Amino acid sequence: MAAALIDGAALARRLNEELKVKVEALAVSGVVPRLGVILVGDDPASHTYVRSKSRAARSVGIDSVEHRLDSSIGEAELLALVDQLNHDPDTDGILIQLPLPRQIDVTKVLRAVHPAKDVDGFHPTNVGERVTGAGGIIPCTPMGAMFLIETVRSNIEGLDAVVIGMSNIVGKPMADLLLSAGCTVTVAHIKTVGLPAICKRADIVVVAVGKPGLVRAEWIKPGAIVIDVGINRIVTSDGEKRLVGDVAFEEAAVVAGAITPVPGGVGPMTIACLLLNTFQAALGRRGAELRAG
Repeated sequence: MAAALIDGAALARRLNEELKVKVEALAVSGVVPRLGVILVGDDPASHTYVRSKSRAARSVGIDSVEHRLDSSIGEAELLALVDQLNHDPDTDGILIQLPLPRQIDVTKVLRAVHPAKDVDGFHPTNVGERVTGAGGIIPCTPMGAMFLIETVRSNIEGLDAVVIGMSNIVGKPMADLLLSAGCTVTVAHIKTVGLPAICKRADIVVVAVGKPGLVRAEWIKPGAIVIDVGINRIVTSDGEKRLVGDVAFEEAAVVAGAITPVPGGVGPMTIACLLLNTFQAALGRRGAELRAG
């Protein structure tokens, strides 16, 4: 392996330690940031993610309150809960764990979250402010990916970046952040014609498509920074279950300059950035006189 390993777990621990100090300082003013988490249904992966997020929140002193709802819940009832949390003065951030059941209009529910409490950064107001450079809450995974890139190279102005994936959750906001950092950005996807050649010219490659091992060594420019957002559960030939990314890690690591592992790369940073967004939302809602750190 020639590439430097970008250790997202280690960076997340460091950010959480720094955030814990700020949360403790804020608590002196009598304010404890609170995250309201809405979990609908019995999806095992969603329950695992929520447990991880709640555990991490408590570890830095953020209050995490879970609202677990049956998968048969109606849309109106779910929207009523969102409205309740919007008006709850003690709730600073609202996280709606996706996916939601089919009977729920996901777009309607995400739009119902007050922009100031939208710690996922999905509300159109936050999207518009981010794109126009007016601020806005940044989605957690792209924010975490930028932190990881900056550990390798602090100034990426002028570099070629390729984002493979065009989702509203990762691909599009990732491209916005790279563009704001001065990169020349190409947004591609699984059906892009000539994708290997497009990827090969990039100094920075961010992959978020959900296809195990899509990006191979021959797609990577020697020395490139590779950020693998994919989390795929596979069963190996010997029956072992594994988590793998969208990059063929072992072979790509021989060519890349720096690369994130799966697991232990972007995943821990996503949670760390969720906590940071919750803290910042608490500061934004409660006034500058409460600012800590």
